[in-house]
Amino acid sequence: MRIAAIRNLLLTASVASAAMTSDNLKSCLKSALKEGDSVAFSGDIFYQLVDAKRYNLNIHVTPAAITFPSSSQEVAAVVKCAADNGYPVQAKSGGHSYGNYGLGGVDGAVVVDLKNLQQFSMDTTTWVATIGSGTLLGDVTQRLHNAGGRAMSHGTCPQVGSGGHFTIGGLGPTSRQFGAALDHIVEAEVVLADGSIVTASDTQNQDVFFAIKGAASGFGIVTEFKVRTEPAPDTAVKFEYTLKVGSTEERATLFKQWQAYVSNPDLTRKLASTLTLLDDSMVITGTFFGTEEEYNALNIGSQWPGVNGKAIVFQDWLGLVGNWAEDVALKLVGGIPSHFYAKSTAWTPSDLMDSDTIDKMFAYIDSADKGSLAWFVLFDFQGGYTNDIPTDATAYAHRDVLIWMQSYSVSLVGAVRQAQFDFLDDLNTLVTNDKAPYAAYSGYVDPLLPDGPEAYWGSNLPRLQQIKKKIDPQNVFRNPQTPSPAS
Repeated sequence: MRIAAIRNLLLTASVASAAMTSDNLKSCLKSALKEGDSVAFSGDIFYQLVDAKRYNLNIHVTPAAITFPSSSQEVAAVVKCAADNGYPVQAKSGGHSYGNYGLGGVDGAVVVDLKNLQQFSMDTTTWVATIGSGTLLGDVTQRLHNAGGRAMSHGTCPQVGSGGHFTIGGLGPTSRQFGAALDHIVEAEVVLADGSIVTASDTQNQDVFFAIKGAASGFGIVTEFKVRTEPAPDTAVKFEYTLKVGSTEERATLFKQWQAYVSNPDLTRKLASTLTLLDDSMVITGTFFGTEEEYNALNIGSQWPGVNGKAIVFQDWLGLVGNWAEDVALKLVGGIPSHFYAKSTAWTPSDLMDSDTIDKMFAYIDSADKGSLAWFVLFDFQGGYTNDIPTDATAYAHRDVLIWMQSYSVSLVGAVRQAQFDFLDDLNTLVTNDKAPYAAYSGYVDPLLPDGPEAYWGSNLPRLQQIKKKIDPQNVFRNPQTPSPAS
């Protein structure tokens, strides 16, 4: 059961007390960084306004220090300072953690802001790119395209940072063809808890490589990625079908039709799709990575009769990626800090919602007190390449997932209300198959999720705990939901 005290601690609008920063830590960090303005301490003028910006305004976190290193060596020096003085460490790349884990998740952490790590190069023989972990996804897209028309899988919000996104999972429209972002990583430079810098790959420091591909925040700080790339698709069709308002029965029927369509095991991997529930509409969007003629042959519009639809042909990769960023859901929780609550859950092909559960879901949605008009639920179609990789190959364990559900409630007038928490909690309880282990995506972190590590990393958690005991026994890299060292 959820404990009220935890909610009051993590998700209130009260002002958090300033975290104390020891003189020893201050002195060490100042000497670890070259520039005098490369570190900010709790209590500094404009500290909260300029440096400790929270993405989820409902969660108040005060780091002891925020550092801005410009090299792997400086990252290592910062980690050593924090560890020697007993402070937890968390890395921040884009700063879009739903639990503000990039700021530590709780008061008193040392934050390593990676924004200065912007290195980039492309090996035009192997088409392996080197990417600094402070690079935002919008810049990743642009730099890969400029370096030979290349691309890799990742999400659609351009302000998200690669350091967290690549190491959590990194699901996106091309994942069914090319895998998640972490599946592109062939090598990484990682700073460990003892301040050492190691190279991790399939042949070097394999345990570290396993851990950072899905759970890096608890094991080290990746400062540089080497990733395989693909030729950027040269043509694609983006489609959108909208049901305005609609009765409860009509909405349930449309969802059943969409679920049946995407659960066809023979469906082409060139197709990506998302179903979005909004307060006043229901929208099926997607992208087909092929020609207009190939798209027309799929006859997608016939799958949901009576729904208004349109399709746009793109022959410009950057134009398509830019269009993804205009999605209505991204406008609500994209790069703008706000008060919100979010949850996730998933289904495999063997435990999809049955017809009765779908009916109950829409009946609940249409009758519940939601607490806000700014809510939405996304159902993301996955599978394909992401299902090809064994569960135990990377820390990311959800290799059998076909559909991810992400639910959000945004408060437009201050702190999230109790009704908003209840709406999402009860919705997730209603749709979850209680006979299967609860699965959640750590990229949509829920600080109030009971047994979060079990939900995020599933059967891989015991191995992660053993690796943690080996490389970070003092639990230097931690937030409220990272794996603990094995006892």
